[in-house]
Amino acid sequence: LRLPETRTDAAMSELVPEPRPKPAVPMKPVSINSSLLGYIGIDTIIEQMRRKTMKTGFDFNIMVVGQSGLGKSTLVNTLFKSQVSRKSSSWNREEKIPKTVEIKAIGHVIEEGGVKMKLTVIDTPGFGDQINNENCWEPIEKYVNEQYEKFLKEEVNISRKKRIPDTRVHCCLYFVSPTGHSLRPLDLEFMKHLSKVVNIIPVIAKADTMTLEEKSEFKQRVRKELEVNGIEFYPQKEFDEDLEDKTENDKIRQESMPFAVVGSDKEYQVNGKRVLGRKTPWGIIEVENLNHCEFALLRDFVIRTHLQDLKEVTHNIHYETYRAKRLNDSGGLPPGEGLLGTALPPVPATPCPTAE
Repeated sequence: LRLPETRTDAAMSELVPEPRPKPAVPMKPVSINSSLLGYIGIDTIIEQMRRKTMKTGFDFNIMVVGQSGLGKSTLVNTLFKSQVSRKSSSWNREEKIPKTVEIKAIGHVIEEGGVKMKLTVIDTPGFGDQINNENCWEPIEKYVNEQYEKFLKEEVNISRKKRIPDTRVHCCLYFVSPTGHSLRPLDLEFMKHLSKVVNIIPVIAKADTMTLEEKSEFKQRVRKELEVNGIEFYPQKEFDEDLEDKTENDKIRQESMPFAVVGSDKEYQVNGKRVLGRKTPWGIIEVENLNHCEFALLRDFVIRTHLQDLKEVTHNIHYETYRAKRLNDSGGLPPGEGLLGTALPPVPATPCPTAE
């Protein structure tokens, strides 16, 4: 027996809306390891990329920072086995020590095995050489940010270049004086500020001035001081992409860093071989001998295993951070243009306390 529908029931049915169909969720692509019936040629993509890279070449920009007399120019020349950095010893004696930190960039084209690399070495004479070194890292931080700004302006152009010139600093070698005691306040302040904008790799210069025990203890002390002060050097822990990267980089972070190195561009005869080294009254220190110093580890790390990653971290992390802040500050407009076409001020250097 069906009861007649009352007016109240009818009104309720009008008020209650019909359930809306759920939006269709796109299915996730299903990965199936199917066996190919024949050769396609997918594996040639690597060879295609290699050929293209060999034609165009690539850029690598390395900055060296540290007090005078730590062998910065010599080490870079040793690293790339060519005179890519001018030595300060070649300056005239009449030439005065710069009153402020200067930035000197020297570009070279290096070719090996058909691969061309445009290498730029950025030197910073005057850093840490003054009586008052207050805020002496600011010109360096300003230079790094200026290169990001230059790249950003090219990137947001309507008719931009097919290949934007890359002057961004991919790597900063920071030279620590081999005191055997601890890092100076200036070292900590520099790395604290610059590690946020560039990949810093700390190196202990002139490691042949320390005994093996002193070197080992100093390396541990430097690592501890960097950790206590919250300073992250390259390779940064949070940028490890997978377990393999983490395992490899953990070993570098916990054992190799900071690299204790010796640089020399002079060759000597040792056991019938020509080797780069430093001659002392008690023998020859071979630069590329792991029993003598860690130069070979530094070279392999910077050039042979992590060069591409240094470039990617610079682009995907440091540059993206700068770009997001810059566009956010300008309301999403291209840099250099305000609401009425007025110029916007550049991003200032990070304010920092006085270093003694």
